[in-house]
Amino acid sequence: MCLHTGCQIAVSPHTKYFAVDWLGVEVTRATLGIIGMGSIGYKVAQRARAFNMRILYHNRNRRRKEEEEAVGAHYCAKMEDLLQQSDFVMLVVNLTPETHKLIGKKELGLMKPTATLINISRGAVIDQDALVEALQNKVIRAAALDVTYPEPLPRDHPLLNLNNVIITPHIGTATVQAIHMMAEEAIANILAVLNSQPIPSEVFPK
Repeated sequence: MCLHTGCQIAVSPHTKYFAVDWLGVEVTRATLGIIGMGSIGYKVAQRARAFNMRILYHNRNRRRKEEEEAVGAHYCAKMEDLLQQSDFVMLVVNLTPETHKLIGKKELGLMKPTATLINISRGAVIDQDALVEALQNKVIRAAALDVTYPEPLPRDHPLLNLNNVIITPHIGTATVQAIHMMAEEAIANILAVLNSQPIPSEVFPK
């Protein structure tokens, strides 16, 4: 949470000098475990490759060999193996009955005590009560959450008072360009339906 701490120090009215007794964690050559290697998960892997990260992934279906080799990703058939090896665990799955509370007390206990859990999928993919307990007891080092359940969290929720978690308000796609592209894609799909043409981005292909 070096960035979070550093920002607080930089803007605090009480800061008179910058100390160097707070340190972050290097991502270069660290192990990133991606749970959910769909199109978004794969793009995360492409970016992680630029940092020379070791990339593990767990997915319902294994990617083609050439896709794995393109980003240097290694498949973990068991999610437990990924959790035990990763320095950073990123959740990039859809919320379904199978992924509801996919990460709970057991899974958090398998992670390294130095690991960070990152959730960019949906809040309910994590058992938040178990996450609070894990962060309070230093079962894992930290968490970074762009999603919670509910959104926003109640103002008295314990996650809001922990210094080893960063929470952002579901802004993973909050850029002008991304919103513009999503609108264009939605329009293309609508026009395809109205013209009895194949839907470009059909969620459940027939």
